[in-house]
Amino acid sequence: MTKRIAFVTGGTGGIGSEICKQLAEDGYKVIAGYYHGGKHEKANAWQEEMRAQGLDVSVAFGNIRDWESCQACIDGIRKDFGSIDVLVNNGGITRDTTLKRMSPEQWHDVIETNLTSVFYLTRLVINDMLEKKWGRIVNISSINGEKGQFGQANYSAAKAGMYGFTKAVAQEVASKGITVNTVSPGYIATSMIMDVPEEIREQIREAIPVKRFGEPGEIARVVSFLAADNAGFITGANISANGGQYMH
Repeated sequence: MTKRIAFVTGGTGGIGSEICKQLAEDGYKVIAGYYHGGKHEKANAWQEEMRAQGLDVSVAFGNIRDWESCQACIDGIRKDFGSIDVLVNNGGITRDTTLKRMSPEQWHDVIETNLTSVFYLTRLVINDMLEKKWGRIVNISSINGEKGQFGQANYSAAKAGMYGFTKAVAQEVASKGITVNTVSPGYIATSMIMDVPEEIREQIREAIPVKRFGEPGEIARVVSFLAADNAGFITGANISANGGQYMH
């Protein structure tokens, strides 16, 4: 049987890397999407690290906030590997500031990168999935899309927007063997969190009922579960993975 193709945007980042590793270990042919401002050497070095760990993970360049760049990326994957079976919309950025200081550029940068990209990439893979009558789409949101966060009106809006998108598209494609779900991580021990000053980091940790940060691999295992063949009865759902920090 031909390997299923999985594409992970933001695949060379902290959580993205673990998702790529997990899916590769699960037997998928994995392609990690990257942009890095066009710095291809960083992605190539990441790919070599994966190979050193015995993982055959490919990389694909694309600016997820640009329709034509996304289209070229997906077309390239389709040409080199085949149509995408599993799409993980993981790529994203932050541009934090309070609303009274937020510029239109900071708003649009986050909305276009974190939310519009989800439309672009899902739109570009959905017809192939419909033709095959099988597909898995997993959108990586955030605890701050569920509860909001001071200084993150742009980010919270984008991540909350994923929920509406997920539920609408899930209804459109449910009868065709395609599931669409959201995963909402809490504070995960990536470089973004570990670079926060220790005093502030400890305050964040104390606010988490399990008294620790999540591990990127814990998010990857949720994605692995949702991508599996036997997860076909779960769609339109959001799975919170936040150590009990936000329950609803």
